[in-house]
Amino acid sequence: MIKRLSVLIGIFLFVSFSAQKKEQLQKQNADLKKQISAINSNLAKTQQQSKLSVAYLNEVEKKIGLREKVYTNTQKEKRLIEDEIYLRQLEINRQNRELAVLRKNYAEVLVKAYKNKGSQNKVTFILSSKNLGEALRRIQYLKDYSDYQDKKAAEISTAAKVLQENITLKQKSAADKEMILSNQKKDLLTIEAEKKTKQTLLEEFKKNEVQLTGELKQKQAESKQLEGQIRSIIAEEIRIARVKEEENRKIEAEKIRLAKIAAEREKAKIEAENKARMEALALEKKKADDEARRLKEISERKAAEELEKAKIAAAADSKKTEDSKKAADAEKAEARRISAARDAAEAATNAKAAADRAASARAAEASMAKKNDDEKKAAEAKAMTNFGVSPNLGSNFAANRGKMGMPAYGTITHRFGRQPHPVFKNIVEENNGVKIAVAKGTVAKCVAPGTVSRVIASADGSKTVIVKHGDYFTIYANLSSTMVSANQQVSAGTSMGTIGADFDGSYTLDFQIWNGSNPVDPLGWVN
Repeated sequence: MIKRLSVLIGIFLFVSFSAQKKEQLQKQNADLKKQISAINSNLAKTQQQSKLSVAYLNEVEKKIGLREKVYTNTQKEKRLIEDEIYLRQLEINRQNRELAVLRKNYAEVLVKAYKNKGSQNKVTFILSSKNLGEALRRIQYLKDYSDYQDKKAAEISTAAKVLQENITLKQKSAADKEMILSNQKKDLLTIEAEKKTKQTLLEEFKKNEVQLTGELKQKQAESKQLEGQIRSIIAEEIRIARVKEEENRKIEAEKIRLAKIAAEREKAKIEAENKARMEALALEKKKADDEARRLKEISERKAAEELEKAKIAAAADSKKTEDSKKAADAEKAEARRISAARDAAEAATNAKAAADRAASARAAEASMAKKNDDEKKAAEAKAMTNFGVSPNLGSNFAANRGKMGMPAYGTITHRFGRQPHPVFKNIVEENNGVKIAVAKGTVAKCVAPGTVSRVIASADGSKTVIVKHGDYFTIYANLSSTMVSANQQVSAGTSMGTIGADFDGSYTLDFQIWNGSNPVDPLGWVN
């Protein structure tokens, strides 16, 4: 029984894990097929432009890689199903054996029941008992025996049902396996067809290698010439920026000097105006302090008198029983005590009022001092503004590294730096940026706020836009048309121009970022 339970638990756990794993593989395949569909869509768009391009070849290679991942996942799914079928077959065999034993036992029970059939035999069996207790035990035995028969029949029925369910599940798994095998055949045929397409493309490249290599070298020469122009423009921009910076520094220093003089005059005027107010407040504060001190002294004196009179009244009160005269003196003393208490209370009230006035005078003096400082600061800021002194706001280009969007979204066919050409391995490219293959009609967007430094028209008809961002420059090359002009202020997302066709027929943007006179990898800056 324990062994059977262990086997059942093991099969249940494996089936649960297998189902979960299959679900993950199916989800991965669904995602991969979506990517393949997107690539097919891109290829369909660019099919009319030029198949003989690095971008087209890259997309085909990417699609083949995704297809192979789908095939690998399907292989894993097939193995899981095969393991599931094997385990289910083991369980079916075990259940068949158990069912055979149950049926055999039940047959023996039926044979015995048949031999002892008939109500007369049961009645005789009960009546032949020696006493009533034995008769009752025989009745219970017959009932238990009948229940046992029903239980065995139910066990056979349940076992047969479970067995049929396992057989059905095994048949379903077998059908799933057949479907997977069919899909695998289709996938293999598709992969082979796409590999042939890739091979055909490579052969086309080889056929046109001389022509394409020549055009590529010409393009590289043009790129070098453009790079020289870009370097000259950036060097000139840096020189002009330094001259302007020096001029601005001198102008700013003079503005600051004049603004400080004006601010000092204004502050002196404010200081003089507020000095009189402060003196008046100080005088008022002194009077309030003196009055508070005087009233406090009166209050203390009155309180002392009240205490003394209270003592006299208490002494008189203790002796008022001696004679009526002394009683009258005691009454007078009590009246004087009450009067003294009233005077002391009044003096205390006056002292508190005077202390409050003194506190108000001190608060007014502190408020006046703060107002004086605020007015002087405001006067200084106003003078700086009037003389054109502005805060030094640096470029936020570097602060946005990694947060800027791509100038255009497509396939990156050439990366930054020195590397072999993707097809012609004997040609080494030196890229100052990245090349992004896009659909026809795509517009390049500016990645950050800045000022258009220059729009360059090349000999081949393409155009290049250089945008200055403080110490940094972004470059948008291989544009068929532009939408900005020199000295124009631009923001992130401003349209630079329509991306033009490259020598191989693909539409490619050459995007670069320069830190001063040094190009940097754009992929570290945009995402």
